[in-house]
Amino acid sequence: MQHDPTFWLLARSAGLAAYVLQTSSVLAGLVLKSRPSVRLRAAIVTEFHKTLAVVAVAALALHGAALVLDGTVRVTVASLLVPGLVSYRPAAVAAGVVAGWLLAAVTASFWLRKHIGARTWRRLHWATYALFVLATVHGITAGTDSTQPWARDLYLGAVAAVAFGTVWRVLVRPARRSALTKVELS
Repeated sequence: MQHDPTFWLLARSAGLAAYVLQTSSVLAGLVLKSRPSVRLRAAIVTEFHKTLAVVAVAALALHGAALVLDGTVRVTVASLLVPGLVSYRPAAVAAGVVAGWLLAAVTASFWLRKHIGARTWRRLHWATYALFVLATVHGITAGTDSTQPWARDLYLGAVAAVAFGTVWRVLVRPARRSALTKVELS
């Protein structure tokens, strides 16, 4: 009997989509915090940031479901939830499981902010950096496409973009309407 690659292809593409969406959400969060332009409305960027995170969680769920349904690597529902239970590259897959939990927690925090407080919410959002690193490690070390030039470029581009956004956030003061008005008037 020949193996049907549908679920394997779906697992790979959903995993890559989850990574791109999660990276995009991180970048949107950095844009929201650093406000490189006064034309960017905080409410719109916030909704975009949240939407990217929610769709990333959905893509991650599809990635996991497709892995369970595929026969290429034996993956159980329990091994999607508990790091270290998959025999295929266990450390690399465990990094992905932990990244998945962090993605779920940070995304859920959008709706829990009033209950957990702004300070706790902000601290939890710092976990986004660990999430990004773990997801990148997972993709590079467990992903079967990671040796392909396009995949390598995807990971390098994501790391470069997040590093640039982080440096921008640290070094550049957010644009303010009043500061812009004073500059325009002089």
